[in-house]
Amino acid sequence: MTLHRRNLLGLMGASAAFGGFGMAHAATGRDPRFVTIILRGALDGLSAVPPVGDPDFERVRGELASIKTDALPLTDLFAINPAMPQFARLYKAGQGAVVHAVASSYRERSHFDGQDILESGQEKTGFTRSGWMNRLLTVMPKGQGAPIRGLGVGATTPLVMRGEAEVLGWAPSSLSPVDPDLPARLMALYEQSDPLLYKVLTEGVETGKIAANMTQTNARGGSADPAMMVQMAQGAANLMVQPEGPRLAALAFDGWDTHAQETARLTKLLGGLDQAIAAFETTLGPAWQDTTILVVTEFGRTVNPNGTKGTDHGTGTVAFLAGGAVKGGRIIGDWPGLKDGQLYENRDLMPTTDLRAVIKGIAADQFGVSASSLSATVFPGSERVAPIKGLIA
Repeated sequence: MTLHRRNLLGLMGASAAFGGFGMAHAATGRDPRFVTIILRGALDGLSAVPPVGDPDFERVRGELASIKTDALPLTDLFAINPAMPQFARLYKAGQGAVVHAVASSYRERSHFDGQDILESGQEKTGFTRSGWMNRLLTVMPKGQGAPIRGLGVGATTPLVMRGEAEVLGWAPSSLSPVDPDLPARLMALYEQSDPLLYKVLTEGVETGKIAANMTQTNARGGSADPAMMVQMAQGAANLMVQPEGPRLAALAFDGWDTHAQETARLTKLLGGLDQAIAAFETTLGPAWQDTTILVVTEFGRTVNPNGTKGTDHGTGTVAFLAGGAVKGGRIIGDWPGLKDGQLYENRDLMPTTDLRAVIKGIAADQFGVSASSLSATVFPGSERVAPIKGLIA
């Protein structure tokens, strides 16, 4: 268990041992949960959800079009990468959806700038003091209980969850296990000499116990390791399933920059993502029915492969929606086509859906956030971007 230094005050103020968290229900009487998973490095949407029915698919994709053989069919036009059988199952059960040809407002190809805009929710670079998910916490309709709280998972809280709203920070430990008596000895040491630190340690240990559920073995890899993806998902779900636990969470998985040998790399990464989504479903239990998971990335990749069996930085990509709250079993968005004249700058998948419209639709339908708050606070300057309705069942 790892506590973030920047969140210590938030832990004390919000009582990370869940004494100070309160449930805030949507107008429907549900107890909604919303998870954002960020794939850092830019996901190739044409390999994740290949448009196998497009007449130009094999021509433009070259060797990468071989995925057509094993891809799992979703519609006549689209299939999903064979590394994601769990998502395919959710899709068929009406609990998974794909937004294709989607992008943020960013139209260049820098990872750093693209990630900043994706997570900050601003239209331009240079705004990194807060993220749209943290600001979403500040505009939630006030219920009878305490405000809905957020959770940032990872060694560093993702930018999307940083800001003025108090959030809980947790990360799986990559260190070797310590003597089980060590936490108790440390707390005994500081109980009298430093009551403030004692309080933080106590709450941190309790948070770690809940997140790990005292059953998981620490993964040793980074967040590009499928085992770590699953552990991060299980930890987040264990915290979110608590009656007074956080209801919004942000996770970030690294390693999606597939310039070379894309097929093998994506098989591993998408498999880890698939298992992480399934871990949320299993660990949340009945709470899964009121849960929405959104999977996003900073931009897509080139339509044509490069000379190293990979793809370079692009524009349009895919976003995944999963959860019992999702009105799934469908591909969302307008397909632009893969002919030369239909590509963005003659090289990338043309974006036809603004990612902010997807997020606005989730926030409005699942939490009752007003359109004015979404345009003025969560995504400043986005008045022209209307929420997509009907994403939530």
